[in-house]
Amino acid sequence: MQKLNLRRVIAKKRKQFPRRVRRPVLSVSNTLQQLSDSCREAFKGPGTVPSPQDVQRLRHILDNMKPEDVGLSRDLQFFKPGNITKENQRVTYTTVCKCDNFSLCIFFIPEGGVIPLHNHPGMTVLSKLLLGLMHIKSYDWVDPETSNNLLQQPSQLRLAKLKADKVFTASCDASVLYPTTGGNIHEFTAITPCAVLDVIGPPYSKEDGRDCSYYRDHPYASFPNERTGEAKEENDSYAWLEEIEMPEKSKMDGIEYLGPTPTPF
Repeated sequence: MQKLNLRRVIAKKRKQFPRRVRRPVLSVSNTLQQLSDSCREAFKGPGTVPSPQDVQRLRHILDNMKPEDVGLSRDLQFFKPGNITKENQRVTYTTVCKCDNFSLCIFFIPEGGVIPLHNHPGMTVLSKLLLGLMHIKSYDWVDPETSNNLLQQPSQLRLAKLKADKVFTASCDASVLYPTTGGNIHEFTAITPCAVLDVIGPPYSKEDGRDCSYYRDHPYASFPNERTGEAKEENDSYAWLEEIEMPEKSKMDGIEYLGPTPTPF
């Protein structure tokens, strides 16, 4: 009799709390699997930079990457022209896969949204604009000796050379930045809703000294210098960067990744 009552209780609970339905396993495209496998071969851990051959292979894979490879479509409401989003909507991100040596992340930037000027300490990063129209500004630090030759460095500022300041469309090739070159400090501004796939190696890690810093740029000519008669083009190719606290608009919301996941993740 006691066993019978127990069975009734269990049956009643099952009706109240049905079994969780498993999400169907999505098939992984060859391109996404190739990207994951190549990242495992290319990224050897902190303090290392992938070989030129490995970088070229990764860029080639990313150049052929399509939104559908990570479960995205331009038909999604977020990417539709004229999509009205709430004011000051934050950037969101999702992690496709991550290990100690690299991570694959997708950033969703609403129209008018900004990922402020920030750096990638000790990292090699490849970016692929999957959807949208985006303005990118990027800088590299000027070494101290060159900086001193250009002019007296103002307090709390550091000289940087402009690497990119233009608009990119989703048809563009992947870009790459290195720990000290290629535009390690960059800013994204979405002209239309955008999705950007980042390959980051190694990933950010506050514990390992790879925390993100933020900057405000000032025009090169904003401060008096010791040289005269520089061409305007030369002035425009440099800027003073001031390290700042994390801007409010830099805060992001993480969301669950629902697309296909490469093995062995």
